[in-house]
Amino acid sequence: QVQLVESGGGLVQPGGSLRLSCAASGSIWGISSMGWYRQAPGKQRELVATVPGGGSANYADSVKGRFTISRDKNMVFLQMNSLKPEDTAVYYCNLRRFQVDYWGQGTQVTVSS
Repeated sequence: QVQLVESGGGLVQPGGSLRLSCAASGSIWGISSMGWYRQAPGKQRELVATVPGGGSANYADSVKGRFTISRDKNMVFLQMNSLKPEDTAVYYCNLRRFQVDYWGQGTQVTVSS
């Protein structure tokens, strides 16, 4: 099994920055990708950014140029700059392994003045 633990969410003013972290443990060999998704109230979960094992990162159009995803061994990070109120959501860490998705418990990000 795989366990994912996120940290780094919180309340920030528009234009501010946050850095999310996710640590994976357990059976973490054979990882296809790691990344971040988010879900705002009343909306479906959506992709924010992913980084495959041997390729370039993918970003949602809404966060390109503002968010940066990075990965270091069993950890994945999301640097979020120039945050907007519409970025408010629960952010979930994702790990894909042998075509199975694993999810963290989620961390709340609220962008408000």
